[in-house]
Amino acid sequence: MSARPETVGLSSRRLENIDTFLQRKYVDTGRMPGTLSLVWRRGEIAHLGVTGMADIARGKKMAEDTIFRIYSMTKPVTSVATMMLVEQGLIALDDPVHRFIPSWKDLGVYNGGFMETFRTKRCERPMQVIDLLRHTSGLTYGFQQSTNVDAAYRKVKIGEIEKHGTLEEMVEKLGTLPLEFSPGTAWNYSVSTDILGYIVGKVAGVTFDDFLRTKIFKPLGMHDTDFHVHEGTRERFAACYAVAPKGGMDLQDDPAKSPYLAPPSLVSGGGGLVSTAGDYLRFCRMLINGGSLDGVQLLSPKTVELMTQNHLPGGHDLPALSKSLFSEAAYNGIGFGLGFSVTMDPVKTMITGSVGEYSWGGAASTTFWIDPREDLIAIFMTQLLPSSVYPVRREFRTMVYSSFVSEAGLPAKPRVGF
Repeated sequence: MSARPETVGLSSRRLENIDTFLQRKYVDTGRMPGTLSLVWRRGEIAHLGVTGMADIARGKKMAEDTIFRIYSMTKPVTSVATMMLVEQGLIALDDPVHRFIPSWKDLGVYNGGFMETFRTKRCERPMQVIDLLRHTSGLTYGFQQSTNVDAAYRKVKIGEIEKHGTLEEMVEKLGTLPLEFSPGTAWNYSVSTDILGYIVGKVAGVTFDDFLRTKIFKPLGMHDTDFHVHEGTRERFAACYAVAPKGGMDLQDDPAKSPYLAPPSLVSGGGGLVSTAGDYLRFCRMLINGGSLDGVQLLSPKTVELMTQNHLPGGHDLPALSKSLFSEAAYNGIGFGLGFSVTMDPVKTMITGSVGEYSWGGAASTTFWIDPREDLIAIFMTQLLPSSVYPVRREFRTMVYSSFVSEAGLPAKPRVGF
């Protein structure tokens, strides 16, 4: 399923420049351990390049089948699982969340005080399932470090990268804390998708991880994707690094001692998966093909169409509604759908792209986007925390779109997706 780039409207030379650039700017300078870049267009892989190392200490080179912690690239998978149950009539987008979590019925909005003395006021309306999908729930992440509420999240260890406790315990703890704002009135990057995972398991009557394995991973052939690294594949598991205070990198998670070697106690639909570029490409191909891949249908094309439109209240973009100090997307011209950021206005983003493309990223600097208009999927993998240090996502995106060649006068190519 690979092709000479020119046959799908891309330049070989310009695509090769992607890996040269990544090698010189990030790998040779010690800013990143290694990278994997994948570009798929019109049914073919036009570019699959690797640079550097997957595990520096052990001398393991980055490879096409390296297994990565994808962190928040888990969120679109959980969102698809949720919409599968919506299609079955088991969940509705306007269902109040307390239908599934009764103890959340009387959640209040922060109105002053500290953890032991929080004061709250009533929500303008109950939190709905759609609020969890689009991050308008009023929940937060402790790493936002901007309010007394997220300080409480840190104190009781809610939503940390290395998970504590169980999903049930997280739900219970959240029921004792106030919301940042009344649901539907603002956008804030949060543990909302973890709560979706809890609801999926409860509604489906199986554990959330079993639902993903049996209903998404196995049908799509995503054999290396799970909440832990399987026996027999550990040699392919990358080390994870963090930016050092004085520059360079420090080892953050040793693949030989990693908690990802065993099933986690807290199955995080917001950030718990490991995967490969090849597996994630199959997930993306299912989406760009309207919910189906190789005869397996997970969603209706109309459901995918709904998920990939902007659902922010009032049709606003993120700057108009965001209270978040951090997310995995640039803001201007970007809206949010049901599990993805959605490009509304490429001019405002100041990055080459298309109206209607959708994307997300992960804490270790991974990212992907899908451009239905151009029949394009791009995936970038590395393992460097945090994702906000270098502009590599913007650079990768720019170089991918810069590889397009003029096809004036040639027969129109068939489009896949919407």
